[in-house]
Amino acid sequence: MGRLSRDKRDVFYRLAKEKGYRARSAFKLLQLDAEFDLFGRRKVQETSHANNNSDNNAISSSSSSSSSSVTRAVDLCAAPGSWSQVLVDQLQASNEDKVPKIVAVDLQPMAPIDGVVSFQGDITSQKTAREIIQYFQGQRAELVICDGGL
Repeated sequence: MGRLSRDKRDVFYRLAKEKGYRARSAFKLLQLDAEFDLFGRRKVQETSHANNNSDNNAISSSSSSSSSSVTRAVDLCAAPGSWSQVLVDQLQASNEDKVPKIVAVDLQPMAPIDGVVSFQGDITSQKTAREIIQYFQGQRAELVICDGGL
C-alpha cells in the first residue's frame, strides 16, 4: 500500500502540529528572530548583564526603557495566524512586567488567538491603519512583520 500524503509532510509540518502552531511558517519567524533578534530579547539580556557587572547599581530610566523587548507588534497578512502565535509566545515570555499588544491584520477572517487583537481589513487602507493606531493609543509599533506575498 502507498503512503498517505500526510505521511510525506516535512519535519516542520509535524513539529508545528505538535507545538500547536497553525502553520509550519512559525519556524521561519523563530529562525529570523534567532538570527536578527527581532523581539529584542538579546538586547535586554546584554543590558541586564552589563548592569549586573558594573560598579554603579543605579539604572537610568532612559537605559531601562531602551533595553526592553518589543511590547507592540503588528502581524500583516496574518492568516492563518502562526506568526501571531509565535509573537504571543515569545513576547509574553520576555515581558514579565508588561502585557504586549499584538495586532493581526488580514483580508481573510482568522480564528481568535489569546493575546492578539485581529482586524479583518486591507493593510494598505487608511481605515486599517487608523484601527491599529487607535489600538496602540497613538504609540508606534515596535515591530511590524509580514509573511504575505507581493
